[in-house]
Amino acid sequence: MRRSAAETREHLLEVAHDLFYWQGIRGVGVDRIAAEAGVAPTTLYRLFASKDDLITAYVTRADGLYKEWFEATAGDENRPARARILALFDEQTEQIQPDRCRGCPFLMALAEIPDAAHPAHQAAAGTKQWVHARFIELAASAGVADPEAVADQLALAFEGAYASVQALGAGGPARHARRLAELILDAATSS
Repeated sequence: MRRSAAETREHLLEVAHDLFYWQGIRGVGVDRIAAEAGVAPTTLYRLFASKDDLITAYVTRADGLYKEWFEATAGDENRPARARILALFDEQTEQIQPDRCRGCPFLMALAEIPDAAHPAHQAAAGTKQWVHARFIELAASAGVADPEAVADQLALAFEGAYASVQALGAGGPARHARRLAELILDAATSS
């Protein structure tokens, strides 16, 4: 089956996602990605100039998918902001189950690529900044007195679930993230 260049690029990114996410960015070579995708390494290098370009494309693609997930969960402005915030934590609980999650791909990318000037590092940090900004918007919509402080607390609970799940499992501290979000919102709206 022949694929267009765009289809081949997307196929390579899907394969790279599975390998990078489950086995580590630095632990997987370009030749392995090409082999598992069923393409020649030269084809991969025609579409991505280097492994760094492939890594950046992987993080950028993951960013787009993550934002789609986030907005599908919390973007409906016809629902109360509190319900949309808690829906994110409900969906996260489903997302972090062991059969589909070994942690946050953006936190992993930041850990594996510590160079803040690297485009993949910048893309991963940008995702985290976007999530924080969305929590500020949601907290403001919920009518809390200090949306930035509430967003800080919600982001910390949200990120904490992702950060703890690999070592402690979905039944560990991550299982309390939604309840923590409720307590944060309750405290912010009762004062």
